[in-house]
Formats: sequence, C-alpha cells, structure tokens
Amino acid sequence: MLNVSTKDLVPSPVGPVDVEQAEAALVERYPRLVRIAYLVLPPSLGRNRRVLTAHALVQRSLPRRRVAGPSVPEPRLAEDAVDPGYAYVRSEVLRQALVAGLPLRRLALPSRAQFPPLLPHVWGLRLFPRVGGADELALDQRLSRLSGPGRAAYVLRGLERQGDAEVLRVLAAAGVADPAAALAEADALDDAPELPGEGPGGALAQAGVLPPGAALPPGGGGAGPEGGAAAEPGGPGRSGAGGAGGDRPGPDAAGRPDLPGHGGPGPRRSGAALLESDEFDPCALQARPTDLLRRRQHARAGIVAVAALLVCGALLGLPGDGWGRNGAAAPSYARNPAAEAALDPGALKRVDPAVWPASTRQDFSVWPARGALTGDRALLRRALAVWARPGASVRSSATPGTPVGPPMGPPQLLFAGVVDGAGVVILHDGLRAVRYAEPVGGTAGAALDFARTDGADAVGSAALVLSRAAGNVRYLTAPWVRETSVRDLLAPGEDARPLGRDAVGVTEPMTSPALAKGCTRWNTLQVRDGSGLRMLADLGELAPARLLWGPPAAPADATGPEAREAWARTACQLSAVRAHGVRAVNAWRFARQPLPEGAGSGTWLCTRAETWRGTGSRVLAQFLVPSPSVPAALAARSEGSPACGVRDPRVLAGVLWQAPGGGWYVLAAGSPDFTALETSGGVKGRSDGPLLAVKAAAGARADLAGTLPDGTRVRALR
Repeated sequence: MLNVSTKDLVPSPVGPVDVEQAEAALVERYPRLVRIAYLVLPPSLGRNRRVLTAHALVQRSLPRRRVAGPSVPEPRLAEDAVDPGYAYVRSEVLRQALVAGLPLRRLALPSRAQFPPLLPHVWGLRLFPRVGGADELALDQRLSRLSGPGRAAYVLRGLERQGDAEVLRVLAAAGVADPAAALAEADALDDAPELPGEGPGGALAQAGVLPPGAALPPGGGGAGPEGGAAAEPGGPGRSGAGGAGGDRPGPDAAGRPDLPGHGGPGPRRSGAALLESDEFDPCALQARPTDLLRRRQHARAGIVAVAALLVCGALLGLPGDGWGRNGAAAPSYARNPAAEAALDPGALKRVDPAVWPASTRQDFSVWPARGALTGDRALLRRALAVWARPGASVRSSATPGTPVGPPMGPPQLLFAGVVDGAGVVILHDGLRAVRYAEPVGGTAGAALDFARTDGADAVGSAALVLSRAAGNVRYLTAPWVRETSVRDLLAPGEDARPLGRDAVGVTEPMTSPALAKGCTRWNTLQVRDGSGLRMLADLGELAPARLLWGPPAAPADATGPEAREAWARTACQLSAVRAHGVRAVNAWRFARQPLPEGAGSGTWLCTRAETWRGTGSRVLAQFLVPSPSVPAALAARSEGSPACGVRDPRVLAGVLWQAPGGGWYVLAAGSPDFTALETSGGVKGRSDGPLLAVKAAAGARADLAGTLPDGTRVRALR
C-alpha cells in the first residue's frame, strides 16, 4: 500500500532555473537523460526511432527563458535532492516522452513529440543499442506492457533512485493525471514473483543460458529465501534488506561479487541493475544498413519523379513573356514561329482609313482599325492570348459551325476601345470575327465571342455587335454606312427613329430583342449605305442577320411597305432561329387563298433562314388570317430542307382552320408549281391547282401531298 499524503502530490519545487543552468545540466548528464527518454518511450516505436526520438526530446528540453520557482522549497529526503537544472530538464524529457507515446486522434491537434523527429536524422543507417541478454529482453517485454506513466514511475525509482513521494511529485510535474496509479503499476511489475525467463523453460533457458528444467545454483537468483528476489523486497529505489535503495547487487554465498557472467550462468540481476545495462543505452549504438534493395528502388523512383517535375516546370515556364501579361489566358502548350507571330500585338494587321473608298471590294478586309485603345499593346496582347488559350474563367460563345481555335496568322484589328465600362477588342482573321471584352481595371470575367463571317459582302459586313448591357445593344458600323436608325418590326406604320453614332462608327445603345422574354417589340437596325436601305436584326450573335422579302430567286431588303406589313406578323417567329449562326432571313408570300364561308383571303408565307456555314438552314411555313392584328400561325417547320430556297423554291403546307361560323376546315396551299393537292388519312379530299379547302372535324389529322407538272409527288413540309 502507498503511504503518501496529499501534500506529496505538489509539483517538485526546484527553484528558479536559468537557461545556462539547464544547459549545463543537460550536457553533463546527457547520457542519463537520453536513457530515461528511451526507457519511457513505447517499445512499439521500434528501436531505431526510439533512439532518434530520445535524443530529439532531450535536445528540445531547454527552457526559452528563466523559469521561476517557489522562493521557499519544500523539505525532502536527502536521496531525493537533485540539481534544479537537472530536475527541470528531466521533467521536460518525461513530459515529452509521455506525450510521444499517446496515439494520434482524428479530431485532436497533434503534438510535435508525436511525429518522427526532424533532428537528429540519419540517412541510410539503422541505429540501435547493443543487444543484451535474456534478462534485458525479458525486462523490455514487461516494460512494454506498462503504460507510459507506469514506465516513467519504474524508471524514476529504479534508475534515478527516487523515493515514492518524490516519484509522485515528478510525475505530477510531468503532467500525469494519476501519479498514484502509475506508481501502483510499477509496484505490480516489481512484486511479480519472477521476471520472464527466470523459471524453467523461460527466456533464459530459451536463450541458451540454462537448459530447460535446470535448477539455478545457490545464490543465483532463485525464488528461495537466499535468492536475489528475497534480498530486494522493496524494489528499485526503496529501502529494503537488499541494501540502500535496493538496487545494488550483493555478494553471493561464496563472497564473489554479483557480476553477470561470473562462473556458470551467473546470478540474477535486479530490474534496477538491468536498467543500467547497454541494452537500454541509446548513446552506445550499433549501426546496420537499411533495406538496400528497397532503398535502390526508392532512389530510382525519386530520380524519375524529380525529372518529371523538372520537365513539367520547364513546359509551364516556356513562354518568355510569363503568364501575368496574358490576363485570363491559359498557360502556353507549344512554341511555334507562326503561332508566336499570331500572338504578337505588333504584328496585327491594320488597314488605313483611306483604303476602303478605292477598294474593289467592300467587306471586313477593308475595315480600318478604330477605337481609342488601338495602341494599347497590353490589352491587345491579352485579347490575342485569350483567343489562342481561353482559360477556365473566360465566358466563351461561338455560333454553330464556327471553329474556336487560335488564328493561323496575325489577324486584322477592327476595333479597340472602352464601351459600356469594358475594354473591347474586335479582330478578324478572314474566316471569323472575334470579340474580346474584359472589365476596365481587371481581367476577371473576360468574355470571348466567335462568329463565322466568311464570304461576307458589303451588307453582311455592314455592322458587328460591339456590346450588350442591360438589355441594350451597341453596333460598330462599317465605314461606308452613312446613316443608322431603329425600326420596330411590330409597328410597320411608324417611322424609323434616328440612331446616333460617334466619330468611329459606334452607335448609341438600342433595345435588343435577343434576350427579351416576350414579343411586344422587335427593334431592328436600319442602315443606309451607298446603294439603299438595309434591315439588320440582332439574333443574339456577333453578326446581325439581314432581313429580306421576296421570292427565293430575287429577294430584296425588307424595307418596303408590303414587306414591313408581312414582317410585322411574322417577326415573333424569329426567336426560332435565334443563336443559330443565321446570315439572312427571307420571307416570301407563296400563295393567297380564299377562305370558306366568305371569311376573306388568307396568306401563306415561307420564311427561310440561311446560315453562314451553309448547312442547318431552317424553313418555316406560316398562315396569316385576314385580320392584320393576329400574328402568323406556324403551319410547318423543317431544318436542313432545300424548300423555299434557290435550289428548290417549291413549298407545300396545310393547317386546320376554324371559320367564324364555327366550322372546321383543312386548308392547304403550295407554290404555283403544284398542279394538284390531295389529303388522306383522317380527312380525304382533292383539288386541282395549288389550293385546297376540305371540311373536317375538330382535331382531325390528315396527310398532305401535291403533284408537280411532271407527275412527281411532293409531300408537305415537315
């Protein structure tokens, strides 16, 4: 049983400690401190890591400044008195060793002592103390079954010769939550009847010191009253019959000193004596190489990893100008003379303003470079870099069928300036018009838009969208455009409203229908050039679409009264071709049909949207009732069909119509080429000529076909 008072649990009063005093104690008793740390550390770490960690813990135990202590130290036994500097360093070593033995927890902040030490560090060698005998091995195994505080208590009593009260004080100072339990653990180890290996067939016999079943000689450490165990009833560090401290072996019956290896197997040594052996001395070390084959494999893998890292770094750092100057562009992936020239702002093509009046062609190739920032090389460099390598933060869009790769050579500069709070650059490479926009003062939120413009004529290159903001749109007009105005397609009787431009051809903002949710207004840009008026519609792309009216073989710009009346009722159908890469939209009245029951005359229109890429054209067949306020009804639609075009100007469509009197009819009409029309299925009927009206029931469905003069049957548009 323990006989200690509550007063004994007060941390050991060592008095004030200077850094120099602690350093002197550490240097003088360095081997002893390292041995203490080695013994307290858990054996599960392995001998190599225990050695290095023990040295690291001792070397990290110096105080950073003077450590204060109580002015009146408490009385203690003479054998418990220690140097204040040594006591402080020993307490720090114990505290760190106990922390190093704690397991890492997922949510707890790990301590420095729980990680492998950075210093000292040994490469290519494994260090461990000299191998002891079977007694040392047995003691090490029994210590491994103790907790960290239990090992600390055992070491303080056996190695430091401290009494129970002082052991409790030191453990409390080292942060042990229950010093008495730790001391009881050490007592349990001491009070065991024998160490492993002391009985028949134990570790001593297995190690070859004694044969199995052999008896120890008198005085050789047996369990009898004359053995070593009976001579040390108090255990290490406590008073007992074995002498002062109970840790020094006495002479045997023959008067010989109790030394290992003296005659036969020798007497048994106590646990305290074993703690002083070379087995537990981390300063007397043996060295062996690490796993040579594995080290060779790791060396090769490291060389390959370093080489790969160097290659990747070289590839990323190839551009001589660095990344910062390219704004939102992604890193370069190759160096090529043509590609480098295409990204050089100094190599941009700039057309003189005096070129276009004398040129035989009027298109984007003769547009002069305009805008206040045409000399801003940094802005132009970022625009070219983002065009070639748009980064992940760039909002990019392209009309269908438009390639989005870098230019094949230096492109032509059309515009560079500040519009609606953004720096805007418009470039052209003969195939595409490209618009780059970035906020003034930064590159975050940069935008890049592509539009195919190959084969553009004077009208197709009359304007480009420069900016969209708050539902409005600004255009950059061609230098040959003399006048700009705004015309609402849904109000054919109203005059066009003038639209102002600045000196470089940038228009004032106008309401755009491109992103409108309803269809209450459809503003178009009306421009006047040297040969007449043109009507351009914003369909959400960089290049506006030209609006036409007339038969496919000879369409004209939709600026006349008849064209405006027709477009007023079909303009809302333009949303079906929005953002489709449309170059021009032509509406054509292919038939007029008298309606049954004297309801007047209906009109059939065919609207065809041609694309810049040549494929993907969309065709809409629409039916207009006599009332001018009723929008056109969509009768049929098709994509990729040649109907209503120059190659195939024929079209055939039908609708189910209700007369004012309530009767239902199937109405059908074809272009003038049709000689007969016929319906089948739910409604049967036939007529000669391009018009057909057959009475039907509500919700009836019918198949429609027509006959051409040569007898060819043509199905309705679908």
